[in-house]
Amino acid sequence: MENSDTKLTTSSLPPPPPVSAEEPEPKKLKMSTTTSDDEECAAGTGTKKRYKRRKVAIFFAYCGVGYQGMQKNPGAKTIEGDLEEVLYVSGAVPEQDRGVPKRYDWARSARTDKGVSAVGQVVSGRFYIDPPGLVDRLNSNLPSQIRIFGYKRVTASFNAKKFCDRRRYVYLIPVFALDPSCHRDRETVMASLGSGNELVKCLECSERGRKVIGLVGNRKKNLELEAVDVEAGISSNRDSGVTEDVEVSLSKGDDNHLNEEYGNDNKGGMNSKTGLETMVPVQEEGTPFNGESVNNSDILEDEKVNGEDKLTNGSGFCYGEKERERFNKILKYFVGTHNFHNFTTRTKAEDPAARRYIISLNANTTLVVEGMEFVKCEVVGQSFMLHQIRKMIGMAVAIMRNCAPESLIDKALQQDVNINVPTAPEVGLYLDECFFTSYNQKWKDHEELSMKAYEKDAEEFKMKYIYSHIASTEQKEGTVALWLHSLNHRNYPDLHVINEEAIPDNKSADPKEAITDNKSADPKDAITDNKGADLEEHITDNNPVVVTQ
Repeated sequence: MENSDTKLTTSSLPPPPPVSAEEPEPKKLKMSTTTSDDEECAAGTGTKKRYKRRKVAIFFAYCGVGYQGMQKNPGAKTIEGDLEEVLYVSGAVPEQDRGVPKRYDWARSARTDKGVSAVGQVVSGRFYIDPPGLVDRLNSNLPSQIRIFGYKRVTASFNAKKFCDRRRYVYLIPVFALDPSCHRDRETVMASLGSGNELVKCLECSERGRKVIGLVGNRKKNLELEAVDVEAGISSNRDSGVTEDVEVSLSKGDDNHLNEEYGNDNKGGMNSKTGLETMVPVQEEGTPFNGESVNNSDILEDEKVNGEDKLTNGSGFCYGEKERERFNKILKYFVGTHNFHNFTTRTKAEDPAARRYIISLNANTTLVVEGMEFVKCEVVGQSFMLHQIRKMIGMAVAIMRNCAPESLIDKALQQDVNINVPTAPEVGLYLDECFFTSYNQKWKDHEELSMKAYEKDAEEFKMKYIYSHIASTEQKEGTVALWLHSLNHRNYPDLHVINEEAIPDNKSADPKEAITDNKSADPKDAITDNKGADLEEHITDNNPVVVTQ
């Protein structure tokens, strides 16, 4: 009887087709919606409301001043370090995953180094995006020089680093830097005396150079920046290098970025919610972080391809059609697949990673920022190496100033030739946008990954923080002007080589062969470019992909 009762009970159970039919449905979704049982979010005291992690791509911008780059580095203040902490404080990352980005699939599209900014940076990971209002929570805990634009849902396999096809960087170079007679080195000025075209010595740059002790030498040992809290009672004095919230020490510095501006929050310099040091003071609308007043009329992007051009201060030089055509011709040498071992460090010529593909490079537009005119150099490539863009710009500027011939670029791109290439300052460089073309074409039913939805916010951030910082830094510190004085054949003897079959492998040539006159020059007046470079440029994470045209 017991056996028959058992069989009867078992056979009388209702079939569960409705439940089983609904279960496979979530697995067919292409979005990342699954989560483990331990991924819960506290909703209140004694109760827990379960939220699922979602794979998302976060779009954001930042001004790189005061930070040692994007990538997290122990003992250094980085953008990534602050962002990871704020993600935890805002509830996007659980306690057990705090400080362990691998556990939530963290990836970045590009790495920018010390002093370099970004407008279209993208990171990806699995985060709690519920309850609604994640973007507002993140921005309320971040300093004002880091701004989250928004996020978009992506596939479970998405990786911001691997799925990024191209990256576009912009370098703003002052128009006066392309003027051959502006900010020349001391030897050239002395040699021009008595000729029909005498050059004028830059007294302001000479004085700035004297203030920077240790400009010649190892920059890693010379770099020492001191920030003074605004509550310490320091009054504003721009003439002495002190802004409303910042005092920049000129006791020591470097050639590429003589000073960095550190700001403190008006509330005390620390964010009470996150414990993070705030790098930019709280400000009113329309005021940049560096204390300078700015409005949209101060920053004008002028599409002056065929329009009227302005003259550079007192020199009669302007970035006209002829100059634009010549500069673009020089930049075009870099387009295509080449061996850029001379335009980076730590990469040997025979290393396959030295071969990179530049999609486009042009300088067609100009900007007027706070009364200073800049040429906007846009470069698009699959990936870039350390200092690559800054060295490309440095070489192009040297040729425009008649310090080197155009043929030198072809030589520098040869694998069996070693050339010491000048590195332009990092202050004018920023990451403009990351592109995910292949991903968008494959997953057309998903949200498009682009900056289109954030163009207005990105433009406002760019004008308020990045452009104003670049202009004010040049006006106060003359970073580019001081660098121009170093573009001479004494510091870069390889620039003097024109018709040689090959250039010696040793990049430090005998200075006695390079200096032919004025051997008793005042060393304080000679401003040289320091070759001990730090990580100020942008590096992308992905391995190089070589594409032939």
